[in-house]
Amino acid sequence: MDERPSIDLSDGEPANAFAGNDTPIAQQAAAALVAAGKSRMPMPKPDSPRILVVANQKGGVGKTTTAVNLAAAMAMGGLKVLVIDLDPQGNASTALGVDHHAEIPSVYDVLIEGMPMADVVQQVEGFENLWCIPATIDLAGSEIELVSLESREARLRRALEDHVKNEPGNYDYVFIDCPPSLGLLTVNALVGGNEVLIPIQCEYYALEGLSQLLKNIDLVRAHLNPELAVSTIALTMYDGRTRLASQVADEVRRYFGDTVLSTAVPRSVRISEAPSYGQTVMTYDPASSGALSYLEAAREIANRGVGIQSTGDEGQA
Repeated sequence: MDERPSIDLSDGEPANAFAGNDTPIAQQAAAALVAAGKSRMPMPKPDSPRILVVANQKGGVGKTTTAVNLAAAMAMGGLKVLVIDLDPQGNASTALGVDHHAEIPSVYDVLIEGMPMADVVQQVEGFENLWCIPATIDLAGSEIELVSLESREARLRRALEDHVKNEPGNYDYVFIDCPPSLGLLTVNALVGGNEVLIPIQCEYYALEGLSQLLKNIDLVRAHLNPELAVSTIALTMYDGRTRLASQVADEVRRYFGDTVLSTAVPRSVRISEAPSYGQTVMTYDPASSGALSYLEAAREIANRGVGIQSTGDEGQA
């Protein structure tokens, strides 16, 4: 069952309007008003566009959920945000309500055909500052097609340079949602991005396989993209009622230090339900614990400015 966050009703006029009324409907209304007020608070713009690669080869850790909800939260905070769906499953496109059937121009056309990103980008309905480059089923065979192409690891980077880096006013943030693998699609994302955001679920197998991802990041940094850094670790599916979740969170924080966001995203029914309505949890239920957590996480990332630089020890995991 999704737990509602406790709301301080003494702070701000919208909450005060419901002071003294402790019915569930009144409490939820107060929570919604407070959440709406928080979501409208502007977030600081970075000095230059930040391109975050959301990666973890372990499936089911919340990569897509984290990418789309952070993007939506930042867009609501006044930042210009682009989501690139690099997963053949197209879940990020679905969550943002973006059309991605087979005939739609997509990231496949960018990678394989060299089509400019400007020709495939779609604005997300209901958001003034949020755009998406969708993934279609064509992307499923793209890794085989990429093998024979020139500069196969850098094709996304070239497109990003044309659309984002050389046109800095277009976006403040770019989130690249990677597939749960370490193939050529993920390598293209790592070569094209500046930073890596790794979602880690607070479960027993959380760190399993993470060392291989970090080794690949080190290889990409050494040979293809020296600017790449692991800037952010996001704890997802956190259940404060279990000792295991606290132990996993403590272990991740002990190893990665300040790279880990202070906000852990809880398990939430609302987060799981939102994609089935073609929405992020930020619009589906902005007063839910999941929405408020992603809002705080987005604000924390924005406040970090250019991000935390990697110390170079990640490969030792």
